[in-house]
Amino acid sequence: MPVDPGPSRWVFPPVSGAAADSGLLGVGADLSPATLLDAYRHAIFPMPVSRRGPIGWWSPDPRGVLPVSTPRVSRSLARTRRRFEIRVNSAFDDVVGACADPSRPHGWINPAMRRAYRQLHDLGWAHSVEAFAVDDGQLAGGVFGIAIGGLFAGESMFHHRTDASKAALLGLCDLLRAADGPPEQRLLDVQWTTPHLVSLGAVDVPRGHYVDRLAVALSLSVPEVFTYR
Repeated sequence: MPVDPGPSRWVFPPVSGAAADSGLLGVGADLSPATLLDAYRHAIFPMPVSRRGPIGWWSPDPRGVLPVSTPRVSRSLARTRRRFEIRVNSAFDDVVGACADPSRPHGWINPAMRRAYRQLHDLGWAHSVEAFAVDDGQLAGGVFGIAIGGLFAGESMFHHRTDASKAALLGLCDLLRAADGPPEQRLLDVQWTTPHLVSLGAVDVPRGHYVDRLAVALSLSVPEVFTYR
């Protein structure tokens, strides 16, 4: 089971105060496990304000969500996803490292963020879902994020082969649907929608609606697959 790091020494302001254009709520604080978990529980997530800038805390309106019950799977994706084996937490550092590759456009996962996510992984809160190629057993793509109750806050994803990140994200949806409780009450947060995510069925929801759904999701149990390390 996840290890409770205790309370944060910081208090976040109401998300209603986030900048309307960007969703930026504030800058500063720290990346301790307690602070990060408190942020996610309040519809806030961390991201540097620039590649070399300080940590910002964000709560955009609208918010990107991928419906766990009804992801969109095209015929071609249904074929290609069979080329991958889905695993959980078998290559966490490799997934985060690939997502943090500084050569990626708009890369934002700096060394401090990597250390913070590793701490959360060691405590049982941060998890990776990987897509391994069936033909050669190599890591082909993956996604990682934070699991709190029925919330999975997706942070980043990568692929080395076509559709590998999509296969990993669909595998995550499968895991969340298989957990106890109504799958439509589970919340897969993708922060902002992108064409890549929209192709899988991601939608924008008003922040107030997201906050209401978050309260329900946090009351659920964490999927069993994420309770062991």
